[in-house]
Amino acid sequence: MNYQLIKLNVFFVALILCLYSNKAVVKASPLSKFTRLTNEPILSPGPNHFDESGAFNPASIKHNHKIVLLYRAQDKKGVSTIGYADSKDGIHFIKATAPVFTPKTSYETGGGIEDPRLVKIGDQFYLTYTGYNKQDAQLCLARSTDLKHWQRLGIILPAYKGTWNKQWTKSGAILTKKIKGKYWMYYLGTRNGCDEMGLANSTDLIHWQDATPEPILPKRDKQFDARVVEPGPPPIITKQGILLIYNGADKNLIYRTGYAIFDVNDPRKLLLRSKQPIFVPLASWEKKGQVPNVVFIEGLVKTKNNLLLYYGGADKYIGVVNTKLKP
Repeated sequence: MNYQLIKLNVFFVALILCLYSNKAVVKASPLSKFTRLTNEPILSPGPNHFDESGAFNPASIKHNHKIVLLYRAQDKKGVSTIGYADSKDGIHFIKATAPVFTPKTSYETGGGIEDPRLVKIGDQFYLTYTGYNKQDAQLCLARSTDLKHWQRLGIILPAYKGTWNKQWTKSGAILTKKIKGKYWMYYLGTRNGCDEMGLANSTDLIHWQDATPEPILPKRDKQFDARVVEPGPPPIITKQGILLIYNGADKNLIYRTGYAIFDVNDPRKLLLRSKQPIFVPLASWEKKGQVPNVVFIEGLVKTKNNLLLYYGGADKYIGVVNTKLKP
């Protein structure tokens, strides 16, 4: 009996089975080229308005045949609230005259309510946001049925706690579909002076805990995400896997956009990560503002294979780009 031949045949059979079963191998970008739909911001600060210093970093969603933006509105004192704007075409927006969510609690007063992400689960809207009191920044959650009246659900990932985070928590991007009986949320935590991406899970959307002992998406030295790796809009499920668009910053704090794809059966398993940024600051209002050289995507509206992505420019303005999911 030729044992060497038997071993060789067993090896090749195992290899074929492994390749056949590993449908999660992803090698190509899932997105087409990003196209700016306007040369100018679609939303800007208003003089003598609650957003007179900045109207930026928006969450977005479709509601009642309109696209709604819930954006970070910063007043002349630097305090942030959440502004509301809606549009029939996704480009021309009408702003509400007053914020729809304002700081009230001890973990919000002083700095305010910053950088929201928005999802709808069942008949409820869930808004993750950063509560900032000038001392700590912490990831918080609120709930609404109409996008205008919000019920606070509290801090969901406190600062200075967790399996690896040593300082602040921010930027909760929730996957709306349960996997293995749990909700999953990508978020930002801080350690060793850098902001990296973690992953938490929950059975009820209110009580969250780390799902990994280390960051799920760590910083990469000498690349566009060497200093900051921060979730963008809530992730979506595509043919290639869980697509998460994220914001990366280098050592000079120039913010650009990347993407990561995770396994649809295991949100902890990274399948692909962009080696180069897919969107960078180019327009003058993306390069000059409260913070220079920033494009910061937080809002996503999907229609079939088309994605509208809403972003903050230089921590002052809001723009929109279009891309498509590749077949």
